[in-house]
Amino acid sequence: MKRILIVNGPNLNLLGKREKELYGEKGLNFIENKIKEEAKKYNFKITFFQSNHEGDIIDKIQDGESFDGIIINPGGYSHTSIAILDAIKSIKTPVIEVHLTNLFSREDFRQKLITAKGARGVISGLGYISYLSAIYALHILLNEENLTK
Repeated sequence: MKRILIVNGPNLNLLGKREKELYGEKGLNFIENKIKEEAKKYNFKITFFQSNHEGDIIDKIQDGESFDGIIINPGGYSHTSIAILDAIKSIKTPVIEVHLTNLFSREDFRQKLITAKGARGVISGLGYISYLSAIYALHILLNEENLTK
Protein backbone atom coordinates (compact mmCIF):
# COMPACT_ATOMS: atom_id res chain seq x y z
CA MET A 1 0.00 0.00 0.00
CA LYS A 2 1.42 3.37 -1.08
CA ARG A 3 1.26 6.22 1.42
CA ILE A 4 0.21 9.63 0.10
CA LEU A 5 0.37 12.91 2.02
CA ILE A 6 -2.08 15.68 1.16
CA VAL A 7 -0.88 19.10 2.38
CA ASN A 8 -3.25 22.06 2.34
CA GLY A 9 -2.03 25.55 3.11
CA PRO A 10 -3.53 28.72 4.49
CA ASN A 11 -7.23 29.47 4.35
CA LEU A 12 -8.16 26.12 2.81
CA ASN A 13 -9.81 25.31 6.13
CA LEU A 14 -12.32 28.03 5.17
CA LEU A 15 -13.47 26.39 1.93
CA GLY A 16 -17.24 26.59 1.64
CA LYS A 17 -17.27 29.74 3.76
CA ARG A 18 -15.04 32.21 1.91
CA GLU A 19 -15.28 33.54 -1.63
CA LYS A 20 -17.88 30.99 -2.65
CA GLU A 21 -18.02 32.55 -6.13
CA LEU A 22 -14.42 31.34 -6.63
CA TYR A 23 -14.11 28.25 -4.46
CA GLY A 24 -17.68 26.97 -4.31
CA GLU A 25 -19.76 25.85 -1.38
CA LYS A 26 -18.01 22.54 -0.66
CA GLY A 27 -15.71 22.44 2.36
CA LEU A 28 -12.36 20.75 2.86
CA ASN A 29 -14.10 17.71 4.39
CA PHE A 30 -15.97 17.19 1.11
CA ILE A 31 -12.68 17.26 -0.83
CA GLU A 32 -11.04 14.89 1.64
CA ASN A 33 -13.92 12.41 1.25
CA LYS A 34 -13.65 12.56 -2.55
CA ILE A 35 -9.89 11.96 -2.29
CA LYS A 36 -10.45 8.94 -0.03
CA GLU A 37 -12.91 7.48 -2.56
CA GLU A 38 -10.46 7.97 -5.43
CA ALA A 39 -7.51 6.66 -3.43
CA LYS A 40 -9.28 3.33 -2.82
CA LYS A 41 -9.00 2.58 -6.55
CA TYR A 42 -5.21 2.62 -6.25
CA ASN A 43 -4.84 1.14 -2.78
CA PHE A 44 -3.42 4.41 -1.43
CA LYS A 45 -3.36 5.23 2.26
CA ILE A 46 -4.03 8.96 2.60
CA THR A 47 -2.83 11.29 5.35
CA PHE A 48 -4.31 14.80 5.42
CA PHE A 49 -2.62 17.88 6.83
CA GLN A 50 -3.75 21.51 6.79
CA SER A 51 -2.04 24.50 8.32
CA ASN A 52 -2.16 28.25 8.06
CA HIS A 53 1.47 28.41 9.23
CA GLU A 54 4.38 28.25 6.80
CA GLY A 55 6.77 26.59 9.26
CA ASP A 56 4.31 23.79 10.01
CA ILE A 57 3.91 23.13 6.29
CA ILE A 58 7.70 23.04 5.85
CA ASP A 59 8.07 20.60 8.77
CA LYS A 60 5.43 18.32 7.24
CA ILE A 61 7.09 18.38 3.82
CA GLN A 62 10.45 17.56 5.39
CA ASP A 63 8.79 14.50 6.95
CA GLY A 64 7.59 13.62 3.44
CA GLU A 65 10.34 11.07 2.88
CA SER A 66 8.17 8.63 4.86
CA PHE A 67 5.51 8.92 2.13
CA ASP A 68 5.50 7.61 -1.43
CA GLY A 69 3.97 10.80 -2.85
CA ILE A 70 2.77 14.24 -1.83
CA ILE A 71 -0.03 16.41 -3.16
CA ILE A 72 0.20 20.01 -2.01
CA ASN A 73 -2.05 23.01 -2.32
CA PRO A 74 0.14 25.72 -0.80
CA GLY A 75 -2.62 28.31 -1.11
CA GLY A 76 -1.26 31.85 -1.08
CA TYR A 77 2.22 30.57 -0.20
CA SER A 78 2.46 29.34 -3.80
CA HIS A 79 3.28 32.87 -4.87
CA THR A 80 5.62 33.86 -2.04
CA SER A 81 7.35 30.99 -0.29
CA ILE A 82 10.90 30.22 -1.26
CA ALA A 83 11.12 28.30 2.02
CA ILE A 84 8.36 25.87 0.96
CA LEU A 85 10.03 25.54 -2.45
CA ASP A 86 13.31 24.67 -0.73
CA ALA A 87 11.55 22.07 1.44
CA ILE A 88 9.97 20.45 -1.63
CA LYS A 89 13.33 20.39 -3.40
CA SER A 90 15.02 18.87 -0.34
CA ILE A 91 13.10 15.57 -0.56
CA LYS A 92 13.07 12.81 -3.14
CA THR A 93 9.35 12.10 -2.77
CA PRO A 94 7.42 13.17 -5.88
CA VAL A 95 5.25 16.24 -5.26
CA ILE A 96 2.29 17.38 -7.33
CA GLU A 97 0.97 20.90 -6.74
CA VAL A 98 -2.75 21.50 -7.09
CA HIS A 99 -5.00 24.55 -7.14
CA LEU A 100 -8.78 24.69 -7.11
CA THR A 101 -9.09 27.71 -9.39
CA ASN A 102 -7.48 28.47 -12.72
CA LEU A 103 -4.73 30.76 -11.49
CA PHE A 104 -4.00 31.93 -15.01
CA SER A 105 -7.43 33.51 -15.29
CA ARG A 106 -6.97 35.43 -12.05
CA GLU A 107 -4.82 38.33 -10.84
CA ASP A 108 -1.33 38.67 -12.31
CA PHE A 109 0.40 37.99 -8.98
CA ARG A 110 -1.32 34.58 -8.74
CA GLN A 111 0.23 33.50 -12.03
CA LYS A 112 3.73 33.25 -10.58
CA LEU A 113 4.05 29.92 -8.79
CA ILE A 114 7.28 29.85 -6.80
CA THR A 115 6.57 26.54 -5.06
CA ALA A 116 5.68 24.80 -8.33
CA LYS A 117 9.31 24.95 -9.42
CA GLY A 118 9.95 22.03 -7.06
CA ALA A 119 6.92 19.97 -8.08
CA ARG A 120 6.79 17.20 -10.68
CA GLY A 121 3.66 18.82 -12.07
CA VAL A 122 0.87 21.32 -11.45
CA ILE A 123 -2.88 20.80 -11.83
CA SER A 124 -5.01 23.94 -11.67
CA GLY A 125 -8.56 25.07 -12.27
CA LEU A 126 -10.61 21.92 -11.86
CA GLY A 127 -11.95 22.47 -8.36
CA TYR A 128 -11.75 19.32 -6.24
CA ILE A 129 -11.08 17.36 -9.43
CA SER A 130 -7.57 18.87 -9.37
CA TYR A 131 -6.87 16.67 -6.33
CA LEU A 132 -8.40 13.58 -7.94
CA SER A 133 -6.30 14.16 -11.05
CA ALA A 134 -3.22 14.38 -8.84
CA ILE A 135 -4.11 11.04 -7.20
CA TYR A 136 -4.30 9.46 -10.65
CA ALA A 137 -1.04 11.11 -11.71
CA LEU A 138 0.75 9.78 -8.61
CA HIS A 139 -0.61 6.31 -9.35
CA ILE A 140 1.01 6.46 -12.78
CA LEU A 141 4.24 8.06 -11.53
CA LEU A 142 4.69 5.52 -8.75
CA ASN A 143 3.98 2.53 -10.97
CA GLU A 144 5.68 3.39 -14.25
CA GLU A 145 9.38 2.73 -13.92
CA ASN A 146 10.35 4.26 -17.26
CA LEU A 147 8.79 7.69 -16.89
CA THR A 148 11.25 10.52 -17.35
CA LYS A 149 11.54 13.19 -14.71
